[in-house]
Amino acid sequence: MSERALRGTRLVVTSYETDRGIDLAPRQAVEYACQNGHRFEMPFSVEAEVPPEWECKVCGAQALLVNGEGPEEKKSKPARTHWDMLMERRTREELEEVLAERLAVLRSGTMNIAVHPRDSKRKSA
Repeated sequence: MSERALRGTRLVVTSYETDRGIDLAPRQAVEYACQNGHRFEMPFSVEAEVPPEWECKVCGAQALLVNGEGPEEKKSKPARTHWDMLMERRTREELEEVLAERLAVLRSGTMNIAVHPRDSKRKSA
């Protein structure tokens, strides 16, 4: 082809191939519905595993498979509390020792917890 024959065509955008004579894979139409009442169909190969949820084409919400099983619930770890994290770092004996030390300081009276440094600044101002 000469250079003049390609001038003005959109080779990158337009494909000059046709679908004639090509056998497409067997397909199935799967219907989804979202919580906002939108229903739509998605084409899948007959051999493909159909996902139980899909993003709605209209509103973007999570749409569930019509007449299908819902999505499997993911196993989640229980929330770690402050106590759980503390027990990962220290044994119960160590915690009792630290508690005894802190109680001894409080009972000795060397630490004045009744007056907070911020409170004394407010009163003097």
